[in-house]
Amino acid sequence: MSLSYRQPGVVLTDHRFTVPLDHADPAGETIELYAREAVASDKAGQDLPWLVYLQGGPGFGANRFIGRQAWLDRALEEYRVLLLDQRGTGRSTPANRQTLPLRGGPAAQADYLARFRADSIVRDCEAIRPRVTGGAPWTVLGQSFGGFCTVSYLSLAPEGIHTALITGGLPSLHAHADDVYRAAYPRIERKVAAYYDRYPQDVAAARRIADHLLTHDVVLPNGYRLTVEAFQALGQMLGTSDGSHRLHHLLEDAFVRTPAGTELSDAFQEQAQTLLSYAAHPLYAVVHESVYGQGARPTAWAAERVRAEFPQFDAAKALTGDGPVLFTGETVHPWMFETDPALRPLRETAELLAARTDWPALYDPARLAANEVPVAAAVYHDDMYVDTAHALETARAVRGLRTWVTDEFEHDGLRTGAPRVLDRLLALVRDEV
Repeated sequence: MSLSYRQPGVVLTDHRFTVPLDHADPAGETIELYAREAVASDKAGQDLPWLVYLQGGPGFGANRFIGRQAWLDRALEEYRVLLLDQRGTGRSTPANRQTLPLRGGPAAQADYLARFRADSIVRDCEAIRPRVTGGAPWTVLGQSFGGFCTVSYLSLAPEGIHTALITGGLPSLHAHADDVYRAAYPRIERKVAAYYDRYPQDVAAARRIADHLLTHDVVLPNGYRLTVEAFQALGQMLGTSDGSHRLHHLLEDAFVRTPAGTELSDAFQEQAQTLLSYAAHPLYAVVHESVYGQGARPTAWAAERVRAEFPQFDAAKALTGDGPVLFTGETVHPWMFETDPALRPLRETAELLAARTDWPALYDPARLAANEVPVAAAVYHDDMYVDTAHALETARAVRGLRTWVTDEFEHDGLRTGAPRVLDRLLALVRDEV
């Protein structure tokens, strides 16, 4: 029995669904999916069209809104919204260091997690859609990785979609993970340069922290080993609208004087461990590169290998001169499975996924070229997380897809630009602009 309850301006209902782990074996093992239905309080009794939201990631559960926050407020004007925790995330059957040993050893865990990509998420949506909408197609809103899933949806089951809305999430249809990261590092470098232009004092601050980490063994309160590479990974923030400001505030509180000498402050360490730990979203690290896997070529720790082509990201070399220490972001590396206590037990599992050579195709270019579903996508001009050139190439490959290319927002535009971003996409698919 579904449970309904209220928050300001909205009626919420919890839903749980049982779906096959492997949709090619519907009589086999099952997992549970959780989704939260949201409807405006004054429309709770109305027959409204459905919108299903696919969160970014991979590895993150759907937003936990309080009332009618952010884009949800605009969506509730005309939709009944389903906030889906994709498989393995949130309240759907969880996949993490605590639960995965129930599967067996690393090989069994890797085989299990190979079914946690966009193709399986799409088939989950199709399995639950008849139970939610009575069989009617729904509008899909995909943010970031959720947009990747939406393009897979258009490839695998377009009959289930009434309208597709994508924000910061048009994937390359063909690029290998190497190509993705070869395009990513120059974007990241541009974001770091813009950050240092805004906060030039942080060049010295970052160099000082990096030098300290190269000469000290720093273990954060939660057991995370803070290496210089881990410090650089804090650049993940620079792809969001307020990330440069938050990184600046973090660095300015880095050091305190103690009887034993200068040390990294408790405040800095507390914030750093929260930002760096994957405890709340381990799938982001474990399956991150597999979201690009198609065919027999392994991903093989692409971000780590490609980084060697960009020596300017080597902090130790930067400190031998007077250049800036460059931050990184949107990259997952094998050393993370040594520094992060939440990932250490999953190192061998991640290695097996990185070596996997039997990835099924995620996209159908021929079907996308014949697409009949109204689609609109917000493409952020210099998105740190998704390459703009790749996104526009895909936009041209999907029949009828309309784009809004903007430099007004960063990758989190759906959150910071609400309701304008959603308004614009709806206007595009309705030929109002």
